[in-house]
Parts: sequence; C-alpha cells; structure tokens
Amino acid sequence: MNDEQRSLLLRSAARFPLPEGMRFSYGTAGFRADALVLHSTMFRAGIIASLRSLKNDGAVIGLMVTASHNQITDNGVKIADPSGGMLSQLWEPFTDAVANAPDADHLLRQLICDFAEKEGISFDGSCRAEVLMGRDTRPSGESLLEAAKEGVNAIAGSAATDMGVLTAPQLHWMVRARNRGEKASEVHYFEQLAGSFRCLIDLAPNHGQKSTISKLVVDGANGVGAEKLELLIKMLDVSFIEVRNNGKGGGILNEGVGADYVQKERVVPDGFGGDDVGIRCASLDGDADRLVYFMIPSASGKDIILVDGDKMLSLFALFIKDQLSVLLQGDVKDNSFQPRLGVVQTAYANGASTDYLKRSGLEVIFTPTGVKYLHEKAAEYDIGIYFEANGHGTVLFSKCFLSWLEARSNELSSNSAGSDQQRAALRLMAVSKLINQAIGDALSGLLLVEAILFHMGWSISQWNELYHDLPSRQLKVKVKDRTAVVTTNAETTVVKPPGIQEAINVVSAKYPRGRSFIRPSGTEDVIRVYAEASTKDYADGLAKSIAELVESYLG
Repeated sequence: MNDEQRSLLLRSAARFPLPEGMRFSYGTAGFRADALVLHSTMFRAGIIASLRSLKNDGAVIGLMVTASHNQITDNGVKIADPSGGMLSQLWEPFTDAVANAPDADHLLRQLICDFAEKEGISFDGSCRAEVLMGRDTRPSGESLLEAAKEGVNAIAGSAATDMGVLTAPQLHWMVRARNRGEKASEVHYFEQLAGSFRCLIDLAPNHGQKSTISKLVVDGANGVGAEKLELLIKMLDVSFIEVRNNGKGGGILNEGVGADYVQKERVVPDGFGGDDVGIRCASLDGDADRLVYFMIPSASGKDIILVDGDKMLSLFALFIKDQLSVLLQGDVKDNSFQPRLGVVQTAYANGASTDYLKRSGLEVIFTPTGVKYLHEKAAEYDIGIYFEANGHGTVLFSKCFLSWLEARSNELSSNSAGSDQQRAALRLMAVSKLINQAIGDALSGLLLVEAILFHMGWSISQWNELYHDLPSRQLKVKVKDRTAVVTTNAETTVVKPPGIQEAINVVSAKYPRGRSFIRPSGTEDVIRVYAEASTKDYADGLAKSIAELVESYLG
C-alpha cells in the first residue's frame, strides 16, 4: 500500500471515531444498532465493500442501509457478495474486527494492511472496486449512506454508485444482474417481475378468467416495500391488489405492522379488522425481504390464521414438482440428466410441514438456523427451495438445470407446440425469472404465490388446508455461559453437556407428537427452547419441562 493510500485512509477514518463502549457484530442480519451510533460502522462497511470488490477482481458488491424489521430509530447495513447473496461467512470475523478497531491507526495497520496482504488484495490501481448502494425509507438512511460512501472512497479508485431508495432484495438483485452482464436498474427489476408474472397467469389452465382474481390486501409495514409494490401494481395494471400501511398516513415503520409483527404476535396489523374477514391478506416486513399471508376468521377482527413461510415453501415445492413431473414424461432426448429437487428447512420448521413435504415425495434436508446456511445448501440442488417460518426464503435454479430447461423447451417447441410439456417448461422458466434468486424477496414471492394460487384455482383457505400446523412454543432460559451447550445435526442434537440430549428425548416421548430441541443464542447468554406437540397445552408443557432441564444442567 503506497503512502498516498495510507494517508487517505487515515484522514478519512479519523472523521468517524468508534463510539465509546460500543461493540458491533456482523451476522445474518448484518450490523444493526441505534442509528445515532452507526456512522463509524457505516464508514468501515464501505471500506469492507471496496476490499471485497478488489478481492473479486473488481466484481460489483452491494451495500444496503437498512434495519429490516427493527424499530424506526434503528438502522444497519448489509453487504451483498458478487452473487447477490450475503457476504461470505469467511469475511465475517474480519468485518467484525474492522467495525471494532479502536482508532484509525489500528484500523489501517493491524487490520486492513495485514488482511489485504493475507487475501492477496492489491492497491496498485490494476483493479477498480465498484459498490452499488441503496437505502430504505428510514430518516437516518441518507446520512448513514453518505458515511458508507466515504468508506468506499477511502480506497483509491473505488466507485460508489447510489441506486437510491430501494428494498434490500432489489439491491441484491441488481448486484447479481450486474455481475451476470445483465441490465440492472429498478425499471429492469420491475419489468422482469411483471413479465414473468403475466407469463404464469397466461399459462394457467383458467387464464381466461384472470379478471376474476379475488382481492388481496397487503400490509406494507409503512416501509419501502409498500412504495415499491404500488409502483409494481401500476406496471402490472391490475386492480386486485390493495396496499395498506404505505407510510403516507402517519403510520410508523414496523410499529404494530409488518411481517415480523404478524408472524410473532399472531394478531392483525394496524389498518386491518372485522371488515376484512375472509379476504386474502399478506404482510411485508420493513425492507421487504420477508412475506407472510394471513386470514381474519371472525368479525372481532383481532386474531388471525397465519399462513407462514412453511406454507409458502410447500406451495412452491408442490407446484414446481408437478411441473417437473409433466416435463419429464415421455421420451426425452437427453435422458442422462435427471434434475434434483430439494427442500431445505431448519429445526424451527413446523413438524407438520416436514411430514407433508416428505409424504409428497420431496427430498427434505435440514441446516442450522440462519439464511446463510439454508441458501448454501439449497444451491447444491438443481432446484433448491428454502424458507424460514418467518417468511424469508427463495428458490434457486442451477445454471446446468436452466441450460437443460431452455434446450428442452426449444425441443418441445419444434416438435409439439402447445403441449402440456412445453407449457410446463415455460412455467418453470417463468418461475426462475420471477423469483429473486439472490435473496428472499417479498415482492417477487408475493407475485409467485398469487400466480400459483390462480393456476391451482385455490383460495387461501384451500392453500392453508395443505396440512395443519402442530402447536409449538418457544422459551428462553438465561444461563451464565451459553457456549456450554454444543449442538450437531443442524442444531437438533446436543452433544454437550453430556446426558442432556438423552433427558430431552425421554421428556419429549411423553407427549403425543412431541418434538423439542435446544440451542444457544447467537447474541445473548440464553438457551433457546423449541417444543411442539399435538395440542397447545402439550406444547406448553413440553417447553416448560425442557426449560427446567436446561436450568438443572446449566443453572
């Protein structure tokens, strides 16, 4: 690193001192905290994004200023890798170290210089870094984005491109598109989603009745997702989608609204009530990377029937499996290729959903909790589907499968125009373009749900009847040292302390359809307990018994 680059970094870093007493940790959610203490973190995240671009030979990296479903006074930052996915886990320790460097000199000498040498990152100007940046609608976003830009610019020759106010999935989509040599503006994002949705509607068996699609009411969490969904509705020129909680009527971001609130509290969001009984409803989260559906069953207008990420996963898996089965019927010239379809869940997935998927003939595997683990495992399949119950997930299609699918579609087009197999191929191609393969995306997910429900001719009630969730309960047990609990088998089996797993098995077996596991929190000294059983009382009782076990072993 030359003297000019050193001087630039030192001068810039000195303007963004680390707040006294603060420590930041980068995880699945990126960095998050009260917006007032984040300027140094944003500056340093800009540096990391530039270095990540240099590490990848100048590939575009994304930097998104958002705190998703957190309260409006919080903010945060997520970094997107060249694939459009999350920042590599291998860089998380370095990212933490950079964010917590006590001063500019330490940041430069002991972290950036040493790490760059280790990673083979050159500052000689032979490679230029490029970072796409976006922010959601939080009031603090603009000043924090400016701090991140200064971080990018602290690496000589780096280019920071402000893409404006976006959902987090839009920015991830743009990064992926840019690195694939594709058009990557917001308009192109909307055009791809709209075109793919129309294609699926036109290919539905009942496409002539598309004007009769029943009403959908969407809770926009008073966030950026509402604004973008309203733009998308205009482009689609449809009238069946109504957006509420769009932030224009004085509503506060994520306060009594949003997918996280609806999924955890199991009550209606603000702006919904007894007048919406029987109507299909959906809720986005603050940065529009989560989506859940719900129904209001009675005129009291308080309680809901939740249709969560597990149900979305099941709907998508069923539809894709059906189309794949049609496509593979009869003679196929290239019969050496057998696409592998897999479903990826965590231990928090409701056991009823796992049973349903397996009964439907789908391959189901588990990973530890966290989107980064789910995404990585799903990418091992030709078609990999993952969703968490909170509504975050997507569908991944391998390059090999998409190449085969295109060839198969061309073959069918020339031999049997208008056949069921050709339509199945076209549907799968449309799904691969509609779904955001970079990351979970509430807008693309919502359109895919609507297209599949229309294709099936299903109401939300019929969709919800695919299976019935087992009652579940989650508890937290405070402990002195959460690291005393060590798990394996995707966090479903405890290997330390000795004996506790056997005790959990004995207790769980006493309850009809009882299943329970424990895992250490990633952020606080608590052990998380999950339990499910055939009734709510049984689930509550099992969770309480397991919590008492934890206390007896670790108290």
